[in-house]
Amino acid sequence: MSSIRTWIDRHRLLSFVAIAYAFTWTVQGALAYSGMEASWTHSILIGFGGFGPPIGAAVVIWASGGSLRRWVGQLFKWRIGAKWWVFAISLPFVILSMGVLLFVLAGGPIDLTGFESPFIYLFAMAWGTVWGGGQEDLGWRGFMLPILQDSYSALGSSIIVGVTWATWHLPLFLNATTTHGGWPLSQQLLWMVSILAGSILWTWMYNSTGGSVLAVAVFHAGINAMGIFHPADQDALIPNGVPDPWLNVLAEVTGAIPLVLVAVVLVVIYGRNNLANREPPTPQDAGLPPES
Repeated sequence: MSSIRTWIDRHRLLSFVAIAYAFTWTVQGALAYSGMEASWTHSILIGFGGFGPPIGAAVVIWASGGSLRRWVGQLFKWRIGAKWWVFAISLPFVILSMGVLLFVLAGGPIDLTGFESPFIYLFAMAWGTVWGGGQEDLGWRGFMLPILQDSYSALGSSIIVGVTWATWHLPLFLNATTTHGGWPLSQQLLWMVSILAGSILWTWMYNSTGGSVLAVAVFHAGINAMGIFHPADQDALIPNGVPDPWLNVLAEVTGAIPLVLVAVVLVVIYGRNNLANREPPTPQDAGLPPES
């Protein structure tokens, strides 16, 4: 056991990624193989698979003799200043508005009669924070990012995390019962662009709040939940249950452009080194001891 812990400690990033992928791909691969139809149970199990990154981080911190309490504490760091909560909660609406405007200007059909109740949004936010995406951030942002930023710029670290994060989603594209499963290659590539841009936004939020994974998870959930209020005409996007390729790609393009624009603006304003007006969190801030 001590030799395994020593190996993990010496190969922290590799061990983290391997465990995160192994757990998630096993769960989601089993779901794809089972043929389970889309349902609440299916959604819950997909979310369960999303705990691969925090499990990988927990194992590495344990093996390295670090502080699990300090690492998990990032998830409860809420005293970050009102400004950052305003950004975390309101910026998704700004990004949505920009995307809708582009969609309409490009000729995308909209339906303004089918808006969901605000209570649905609140539920989606809560669900997304703890189970529908936000649970990943204790691994990607609360662990992997500080390690990378110890050697690379915030921008470079964001890209590395983004590529690792996007590839980690691969089983979702191979499962026909998931949202990602029905996408053509062009839409998948556009989604990859959104992931990379989003990774920069998440880094900005994490670094600017001094390592609040809670703020990142709420921000992440807000971006994911914006699809609920996009007024695109679903009857036109999916006529007779068959997705319209052009309109779905248009929706993905107009959704990606605002994320990319905001990411570029953040890099210009804050600089590529820190993506914040303060020093980024260190591996020790994330619970890891100095490397032996």
